[in-house]
Amino acid sequence: MEFLIYEVKDRIARITLNRPDKLNAINNQLRAELFEAFEDAERNPDAWLVIITGMGRSFSVGHDLVSMAARAIAGGGPGERTTDDLYLYLSQYYKPIIAAINGLCLAQGAGLALLSDIRVAVDSAQFGWPQVKRGISSMSGPCMLTEQVPHHVAMELLMTGDFMTAEQALHYQLINRVVSVEELMPTVEAIATKIRDNAPLAVRGIKEATLRGRGHDLGERLKIGRAIANRVEVSKDAKEGLAAFAEKRKPAWVGE
Repeated sequence: MEFLIYEVKDRIARITLNRPDKLNAINNQLRAELFEAFEDAERNPDAWLVIITGMGRSFSVGHDLVSMAARAIAGGGPGERTTDDLYLYLSQYYKPIIAAINGLCLAQGAGLALLSDIRVAVDSAQFGWPQVKRGISSMSGPCMLTEQVPHHVAMELLMTGDFMTAEQALHYQLINRVVSVEELMPTVEAIATKIRDNAPLAVRGIKEATLRGRGHDLGERLKIGRAIANRVEVSKDAKEGLAAFAEKRKPAWVGE
């Protein structure tokens, strides 16, 4: 991959945006590589969860505006998958995603963060949707940010293009915690290890029930949750978990 580092190790898939000279701005090639990495992690039985971060001082500043302007003139390629396609795909992604936010997290980069399940940011991180300053509208801001913070907070950010500090993001519960640069990856790896040590199908089932239940009333959510719980309860891991509990030993998960 040209603009992305991807590896699977110890049951954890690690995705690192690698255009530090462009602050990890997302062009067509990087977006295609994000699809490739996430799809591999989704299919790979050795990947039980995903960590996504950026190289350098930025998580991602969003669209590569230079590339975006050029493509607006030339037109996109046939069959090219869009940012909207990526957002929709990740909104239905049942393996856990942890975002290690190492700096600027703007526009489409902030959209990637909002589609993660757990977010840890460095104390110097900034969040924002500055598209209005460039004469363009936002997708992740009105479609996702407005679902996660109070309406008036989202509107101020989106309409002014101002940035939010890491501490402000923590205050509005956009992120789980704020740490120093030195603590970022150890903190994220520790969270990932805790998740990895649990039964992967059970973890995945919890996320699936949550995502599929959104927008439904309680009765429908319970039906969805029960169907998923019943499916997980007949897995090899469920039998192993109960046996390990009875035998007072650590379970050996197989992801089946």
